[in-house]
Amino acid sequence: MESRPLRYFVAVAEELNFARAAQRLGISPPPLSRSIRALESELGAVLFERTTHSVSLTPAGAVLLAEARFALDALDAAGRRARRAAAARPKLVLAVKADGDAGLLETILARYAADPAALPVTVRLAAWQEQSRMLRQGEADAALMYEPYERAGLDTEDLVSEPRVAALAVSHPLAGRTGLRLADLGLRQDETLRFIEEVRGRGQDLAQLLTLVGLGELVALLPASVADRYPRPGVVYRPVLDAAAAVMAIAWPQQSRSTATAALVRAAVSVADDVRAREAG
Repeated sequence: MESRPLRYFVAVAEELNFARAAQRLGISPPPLSRSIRALESELGAVLFERTTHSVSLTPAGAVLLAEARFALDALDAAGRRARRAAAARPKLVLAVKADGDAGLLETILARYAADPAALPVTVRLAAWQEQSRMLRQGEADAALMYEPYERAGLDTEDLVSEPRVAALAVSHPLAGRTGLRLADLGLRQDETLRFIEEVRGRGQDLAQLLTLVGLGELVALLPASVADRYPRPGVVYRPVLDAAAAVMAIAWPQQSRSTATAALVRAAVSVADDVRAREAG
């Protein structure tokens, strides 16, 4: 299966209109329609239900859309990684949320630099949930990120597991408590990760979220290390005793065969092992 018919299919599937898809692709509708018919014939499956007024995906089309997006991302990513590897001065790109390294970034980079397989590192600061996309699209070689994140197409190694705290406005009714439970926040265990994702969507970064917390507009569940690293006027942090641990991992593309990336993963795991040993001792 060639990539061009898949790109044509994705355009139609996203637009659900052949004319708009053709305009987006810079071609006319007849060859687009012929390409879709040929793809359906090749697969032996109808991908779209067509009427004079609408276009919709069939169940087979819905499955292919998810797979085609992944395949096209992987193809584009391979090209980006190859171009970066061919650069006069190859480098490794590490995607990190500005407040999402558990304070380990500098130690990891220092240990990595001592490895014979190490390359110069460019740290790319990323927004919430952006790291997974950057890895799949070949914009980064590895990433440090907290759950929840999109795992498709990625390999991961857990590094740090820490309790969660609730960030509350000092005026919040629960701010005077020394410890909280999820039920105090109106949450169940199975709702925790979804709640964290929804809260993340309220701000581009931790500074914005904490501003909203201080204004009493929301409550955030955060890794406990945030409480020490980001004290904030108007915000208090309270342990959430029954919340699932906040897990930070290093992630990299499943198809990666980079010795430099493997060296970075080894360095990160080594640093995390040292942290756990100190805590246990």
